Amino acid sequence: MLSSACVTMTSQVSWTVLRLEASEVGELKDGINFKKNPEDGKCYIIFKDKDKTRACKNQCKHQGGLFIQDIEDLDGRTVRCTKHFWKLNVSTMEYVNPPDSFMQDELEVVLSDTDGSLELIELNPPDPWTVDPREAQELQTGELTLTYITHACMELKAGVKRMMFDPWLTGPAFARGWWLLHEPPSDAMERLCQADLIYISHMHSDHLSYPTLKLLSKKRPDIPIYVGDTSRPVFWYLDRSGVNLTNINVVPFGVWQNVDEHLRFMILMDGIHPEMDTCLIVEYKGHMILNTVDCTRPNNGRLPHGVDVMMSDFAGGASGFPMSFYGGKYSETWKAEFIKNERKKLLNYKTQLVKVLQPKIYCPFAGYFTEAHPSDRYIKETNKKNSAEDLNASIRTSCPNTLTWTPLPSSVLDVALALADQSNTNAITQPSDGTKIFKDNWNFDLYLDELNAAISHDIFKYKSWIQYYYNWAGFKGYNLVIRVIETDDEFEPLDGGYDYLVDCMDLSFPDRRPERDHAYEEIKNRVGVMRHVVVNGRLWDDLYIGFNNRMSRDPDVYHHKFWNHFQTELPVTAPDWDHFLQIVSEDSDLSKESGFCLLS
Repeated sequence: MLSSACVTMTSQVSWTVLRLEASEVGELKDGINFKKNPEDGKCYIIFKDKDKTRACKNQCKHQGGLFIQDIEDLDGRTVRCTKHFWKLNVSTMEYVNPPDSFMQDELEVVLSDTDGSLELIELNPPDPWTVDPREAQELQTGELTLTYITHACMELKAGVKRMMFDPWLTGPAFARGWWLLHEPPSDAMERLCQADLIYISHMHSDHLSYPTLKLLSKKRPDIPIYVGDTSRPVFWYLDRSGVNLTNINVVPFGVWQNVDEHLRFMILMDGIHPEMDTCLIVEYKGHMILNTVDCTRPNNGRLPHGVDVMMSDFAGGASGFPMSFYGGKYSETWKAEFIKNERKKLLNYKTQLVKVLQPKIYCPFAGYFTEAHPSDRYIKETNKKNSAEDLNASIRTSCPNTLTWTPLPSSVLDVALALADQSNTNAITQPSDGTKIFKDNWNFDLYLDELNAAISHDIFKYKSWIQYYYNWAGFKGYNLVIRVIETDDEFEPLDGGYDYLVDCMDLSFPDRRPERDHAYEEIKNRVGVMRHVVVNGRLWDDLYIGFNNRMSRDPDVYHHKFWNHFQTELPVTAPDWDHFLQIVSEDSDLSKESGFCLLS
C-alpha cells in the first residue's frame, strides 16, 4: 500500500520566455506581431494597441498547431491555426472559431521603466518532480523492467513491486468501434491480478476498460487503483457498470506518491484537457520513466529532460473527423489528403518532442487498435495511422543517442542493460517463437449482444423519451439545431426508427427547422450504440470517437460548445428512467403514445 504524499505544492514561480530590447520594442507595430526566441526557437504573439499590450504562446490550445495571420480578418486582431483552422482573437484572447470554446493562456507583459525593454513572463508552479530529488543508483540486471502487454498497457517491475498501466485486455472500446490490434500475452489477466497497483490515465474506454475491469473485480476487487483528481471523475460510470472495485484512490496532481523506499510516482494533468487527461512520472532509485499516454500537451509542456524511459502515443486516428463526415468538401480524396497530412504532422511533433526532451530510451505505445468489425471496413481502410516503426526511424535520425523500442506483446525492456550499453542487444527481449502477435478473433457477438440489449428498452415505446433525455443532458442557449437519425450498421435510416430535431437554443423539439438563421448538424447514429448511450447516460465519445455515427454540417463549423458538453460535461448521474416510466404510466395521454418520431 502507498504511504501518504510527501509534499504539497503551494508556491508559484515565474520565468522570462522572451526578452525584447528597447529598439525591438520600438519596432512593434499596432496589432499583431509574431516573435521567435532565437535561443530556443519558441514562438510568441504580441498584440499591441493604445490601451494595452497582450501576449501568448504561438500555439493553438486545441491540438498545438501554429498560428499565422488570418487573411480574412480585416481588423487585424485574429490569427488562424495552420492545423485545424481554429481562430484566435488576440485582442481578447478568445477563440472565435469555434465560438464559445477556449480562452488562450496569456503571458505577463512587463515593460521596463529604466531601459525600455520588454519581457514576456510565464507563471507556473515549479517542476514538481524536482521536489525531494534523489540521486540515480546503480541498477542490477532485471531489477527495473517494462513488459509490453497491449495498446497502452505496460507492466512495470521495480524491485519487488509490480505496477500496471491502463489495462485494456479484452472487449471493445468506444462501444464497438475500437478493438485490440495485438493479442495480449496468455497470462495477461493473471499478471494484472497480481499487480501491486494500477494506474489508469483517463476515462476513455481504451484505457478505462470496463470489460477488463469486470473480470479483474471478480478475482481481486480490492486491488489498489490510482487516478488523477480530474474535474470529471475517471470512475464516474462505476456505479452502473456492474464492476465492483473497492480500492480506488484519487490523488492530487504534482505530488509524489510513495510506494516503498525506492519507488514513487506522480500524476500530472494535460494542459489542453485538464478536465480529463493525465500523464505519469514513475521514479525508482532515482531513475525516471515518463508516460505521457494520450495527453495533447502533458503538464502544459513542462516535462523533465533526460529521463531514462519515455513512452507516448503515436498513431493518430482517435477521432471521428474526418472519416465520419459526408457532404460538402468531404470527398474521399480530401479525406485521404487531410489524414496523410495530419499523421505526418503528428509524427514530426513526436520526433521533435523526443529531440527536445532527450530521453535515453523511447517507446511508442497507446496506438495499437484496429477497427476490426466487418461493418467498419470503410473506417479501417480510410483511417490510416502512423506506424511505430516509422516514428522510431525518424527519432533515430534526429536523436541518435536515444534507444528506440517498438514493443510487441510479451517483449521486455531491461532498463539496467539499456542504460549500461544502448547497443546491447540483450536489453530488449523479444517474444518467443510461436507467440501470437496480432489478434484474429474478437468475439464480436458477445459484446454486441450486450450493447444492443438497449434497443428494446421500454422507454423507447414512448417518443417523450427524447424530451426527457435532452432535458437531462441540459444543453441549451446555443443557436444550433441538430437532426438525429437512428440507422442500421450501414448508416441507412432504420425502418421505424426515431428521426427527430432538437433546437439547442430553447431545448425544443420542432417538426421542422426554424425559420431563423441557425447552424444545423445532421447526425446519423447506429441505433444500438445510440440507445445504449441514452439508457446508460454515457458520453457521446462512444458515438463520435467510436465511428458509430455519420455527420454533415451547415455551415461546416465545429461546434465546440455542443460537443464538449456531450463528450465531457453530461451529468455524472444517469437519467432516471424508472421515474420516466412511472410518469408515462400515470399520464393517460403519454401512456397511449407509442411508435416512433418520424420527420418527413
